Amino acid sequence: MYGTGRSCMRMGEPRCRMPDKSGEGMNRIVETTDNRKEGFSEILEKLVAQCNDVLLKYLPDPQNMPAGEEPASTVAEAMQYSVMAGGKRLRPLLIARISDLYGGRRALAEPFMAALEMIHTYSLVHDDLPAMDDDEYRRGRKTTHVVYGEGMAVLAGDALLNLAYETALKAFEAVKTPGESAAVVHALQILARNAGIFGMVGGQCADLEAENGDIYRRGGDSAVLLEYIHSHKTACMISSGFMIGAVLAGAPPEDIALLEQIAVQIGIAFQIRDDILDVTGDSEVLGKQVGSDEKDGKATYITIHGMDAARKDVLAHTVSALQKWDSLTVKDDFLRNLIEELVTRRS
Repeated sequence: MYGTGRSCMRMGEPRCRMPDKSGEGMNRIVETTDNRKEGFSEILEKLVAQCNDVLLKYLPDPQNMPAGEEPASTVAEAMQYSVMAGGKRLRPLLIARISDLYGGRRALAEPFMAALEMIHTYSLVHDDLPAMDDDEYRRGRKTTHVVYGEGMAVLAGDALLNLAYETALKAFEAVKTPGESAAVVHALQILARNAGIFGMVGGQCADLEAENGDIYRRGGDSAVLLEYIHSHKTACMISSGFMIGAVLAGAPPEDIALLEQIAVQIGIAFQIRDDILDVTGDSEVLGKQVGSDEKDGKATYITIHGMDAARKDVLAHTVSALQKWDSLTVKDDFLRNLIEELVTRRS
């Protein structure tokens, strides 16, 4: 089964590069993004609203806690504050759209939509802590630990991770066939592995050690280690978004394998773009502080490869991902445009 017996990134694969005549691919992406088909923004807005509705459905309401559970209302409030702070909702949006694309049922997809965003948010809450990135702003407002204190932020992250698996398991309540039951099991394996030590947590571990140079002093190759960080910390969670909806909908195995490859390349491009924006971005547009990587002495794609290479490699990964996208058995202009949007995003 795809995504359950290994990391979401095949280490050792060569990084994608632009073809020799790279300007043609670069111009095509920028032009397409600038002139995306009418209706993209409307579809995106609708999907984000649907994701928010799903999240509110599964998050505990601090104002309406179950009888006897009122003492936990503060952590419930911190959870809701963290999750409902806005954001792109990229990962649950991918589950929803790809499930729809392959004819899946939302009743199976929705628990995973909420679960994946809960895991993503818990990682952000913990990343923002003073012991990690020590950030005061996220998505344009104060981070959870600034508002609720460090201890409560830790608990909010812990609670979101646990609630994510509890929520994903609710998909079993919607299964109608043995095949759907097996698909839910497969989706759970993808969700858990990509969020764990061989996925996002492994990438966070390497990222944390890279801040003070420990991982490099042990003899590691900086470019390879940075690729490990990007492919695990960021790409694995995006892989869950691309793959889970397809698995739940019973997509062809060949398409699921392609979607995983697409997700890895988009995830790496997404993180390189983040590194670029940390240097060139506007804190008001980003909703968070810029220049934090340099302040923390963190190795980034910019510090290792330079700005020009970073920009070219974002486009190279995207061109390759789009070529794979066009090989799928289904087509969707919205998702193709969304992939292109990630290349030129400003936040």
